[in-house]
Amino acid sequence: MTNLPVLSLVTAAPEANGRLDPLQLFLDADIVVQAVMAGLLIASVVVWMIIISFSLRMAGVRKRCSDFEGDFWKADDFDALVKERSKKNIPSARIAAAGMGEWRRSVNGKGGPTDRDGTRQRLASAMESQVAQEADMLADRLNFLATVGSVAPFVGLFGTVWGIMNSFFQIGVQENSSLAVVAPGISEALFATAIGLFAAIPAVIAYNRFSHSVNSLESRMQRFADRFHASLSRELERL
Repeated sequence: MTNLPVLSLVTAAPEANGRLDPLQLFLDADIVVQAVMAGLLIASVVVWMIIISFSLRMAGVRKRCSDFEGDFWKADDFDALVKERSKKNIPSARIAAAGMGEWRRSVNGKGGPTDRDGTRQRLASAMESQVAQEADMLADRLNFLATVGSVAPFVGLFGTVWGIMNSFFQIGVQENSSLAVVAPGISEALFATAIGLFAAIPAVIAYNRFSHSVNSLESRMQRFADRFHASLSRELERL
C-alpha cells in the first residue's frame, strides 16, 4: 500500500514533463488562427525558396560578369564578343551591347559624328539606363522578402489577438477563470506570433543582405560602363 503514491507519481511524470507539440497546437487552434498560421507557413516556405534561388543566381551572375569582363578587355574584336555573350544572360555583356548599339547609331560609318559631346552623353545615358535595368531585374523578387519581413509579425499578432479573444470568450461561457481554461487558447494564440517571427526574421536578414549584394553588383556594372565609355570616348577623338 505504501508504494501506491510513488507509483502514481511515476505514472504521472511523463505527462508533467510533456513538451509543446506544434502540430497539436495548430490542430486545436480556432479556424481563424489556423488560417493565419497556414498563411505564414506558406510565406515562410516561399521566403526560403527565394533565399536559396537568389543566392545561386547571384553567384552565377557574378561569375559570368567576371569572366566576360576579363575576356572583354583582352578581345581584339569587341563587337563580335558582345554579340556572342549578350545572349547568355550576362548583365555586363548587355551593358556593352547598349554602348555598342549607341556607338553605331551615332557614328554611322560617315567619318564620325559632328557633335562629339552629344555622342558622349548619349553613350553614357544608354549604358547607365542598361545598368539600372539590370539592377531592377536582379532586385525584382526582393520585394516579396521586404513585404513578408514587415507584414508577417503583424499577421501573427492578429492571430494572437484573435486567439486571446477566444480564450476570454471561453471564460465567459464556462464561467471559470482558472488557468486551465485559458492556457490552451493563449498557447495556440502565441504560437501564431512565433510563426510570424519565424517567417519575418529570415526575410528581413535576407532582404538586407541581398539588397547589399545587388547594390554592390550595380556599382561594379557602373564601373565597367564608365571604363567602356572612356574607351569609346578616346576612340571618338580619333574620328
